[in-house]
Amino acid sequence: MIETHCHLTFPPLCDDLAGVLDRGAAAGVQRIVVPAYDPPSWRQVQDIAAAHPGVVFPALGLHPWVADQSFDIDDLAGHLRDCKAVAVGEIGLDGMIDTPLMPVQIAVFEKQLELARDLDLPVILHCRGAFAEMAEILERFSPRLQGVLHAFTRSPELARRFLRLGLHLGIGGAVTRPRATRTRETVAAVPLEKILLETDAPSIGLDGVDPLAAEPRHVRDVALAIAALRGIDLEDVATTTTASAERLFGLGGPR
Repeated sequence: MIETHCHLTFPPLCDDLAGVLDRGAAAGVQRIVVPAYDPPSWRQVQDIAAAHPGVVFPALGLHPWVADQSFDIDDLAGHLRDCKAVAVGEIGLDGMIDTPLMPVQIAVFEKQLELARDLDLPVILHCRGAFAEMAEILERFSPRLQGVLHAFTRSPELARRFLRLGLHLGIGGAVTRPRATRTRETVAAVPLEKILLETDAPSIGLDGVDPLAAEPRHVRDVALAIAALRGIDLEDVATTTTASAERLFGLGGPR
């Protein structure tokens, strides 16, 4: 299985990186996409990926929470090329924060979408409280731009709107929670090949697992929950989501 969103640069994961990777591999999670979120973290992610070739794959971008930071789009482009990044991200929009203001977020977001399109890279998207704004922007880039809307927990109807724009859905720990009705309805309803597995560790936990205890190995628990909801075997979930991640991020050949 492929963990498509994990912040290995954050503690406690970075404090026991070898153990985290070993435990992930033992659980069947052998490849991990690690998104960076600001210029200082670009180098951190690149260093981890360089130290673990074929296991850790970098994605670089400017997160909406820091969209008011000074950054050079040409510098980001250079970093993406230098480390052979598999995506531009984590980028997006967040309507649940007061600053940076939404116009600032949108300007930075659009600039990075243009870069992803120019470099023929997919995007890893963060979105909270700004789904209408994001969909409207992405419509201008469809169908050339591909990507994943990570940590998706919303309704099947909203999911289908983003699927029509060529996106995948990143499904994480929420699906393991019996009370996460919308997430579970979506997972049961959308095409399996449009689902990617993730944890967003150490930011999001699972049912009975604190966020700071979450690791890539818990992708297996996410996959098991998806299998149960859809009435299929774990192997079916693993095979299909792995193939989708390989295609999107170019891990198994051309997308």
